[in-house]
Amino acid sequence: NEPPKSALQAAFFWFRVVLSAVVLCFSLAVTLEGLFTGNTTMWDGVPNAVAVILFFVLMSVVGLLEGMQIAFFAVAKLKKSERGRAPFALKTCELLFRGDGHNLPGFMIGRQLCVVSCFFIIARVTSLNVEPGNGNNIFGVSDAAQTFFNMGFLGAVITTILGSITWQLVASAFPLAFLSNPLVYVFLRICLFLEATGIASGAWVLAGLHKRVAGFQRDEVYIGTPEEREAKDLGDNKEVEHALAKLPGFTTMPEALIKLMSQDPSVKEFVRSMSANNIDINVADLQEHVKDLQLQNEEKV
Repeated sequence: NEPPKSALQAAFFWFRVVLSAVVLCFSLAVTLEGLFTGNTTMWDGVPNAVAVILFFVLMSVVGLLEGMQIAFFAVAKLKKSERGRAPFALKTCELLFRGDGHNLPGFMIGRQLCVVSCFFIIARVTSLNVEPGNGNNIFGVSDAAQTFFNMGFLGAVITTILGSITWQLVASAFPLAFLSNPLVYVFLRICLFLEATGIASGAWVLAGLHKRVAGFQRDEVYIGTPEEREAKDLGDNKEVEHALAKLPGFTTMPEALIKLMSQDPSVKEFVRSMSANNIDINVADLQEHVKDLQLQNEEKV
């Protein structure tokens, strides 16, 4: 948790938020004006209304794929029992982590193919094609401003905020809820199909060479699977952290106490009992107890 912002920090934060919102709204207004008037690089013969629909649909598809990437990596380190009960979330995780787990990197390859395809069309949709000096400038801006609009930076702002970062932030905060969306499972299947076509299979070869040269190992080699970490009592214990937060004088868990709880179960039970029984104990008594346990552990060693 971050400490409360000062007045100056809060003012600077909200200034950036408002500035970003204004830039985004302006970029959308200019782009949509270009779409409705047919002044984009969209292919001839495509109706303006269809171009607008393609713009929002493809932006949503790219955003969904960006969020899927974040959500998949967020649940990769979770135990099966912690992946929720939503039917589509369970089906997605079962497919994603099936076998030796090759479907996760396979999804990354297929996802990239899908994103590149979408961006190819989005670039045509969002790029303005107005000749400066002919009196057709968007919103009647100067020729210099219209030249800047034609460079495509406004489309880049839209795709970055609406088609990428927003979805990633939501997926990182609520990965299981994100995976509960049936479209996630559908697009996972599509991405795996694209990977299976072999168009980008050269990535596997290059990745294998990189692994050999750098000597990479899977994370499980160093830290074990979630189930193995729990068996060794190395996982996060939210119950104990919550109990300690209730003790007088403590706002964060001391590192020494974390280490002792991982080594001595009696310390963990001692902290839990204080919270469960609502015992009023002062900080000095607790610290004295911790010192005694440390001495006992040192004598055992």
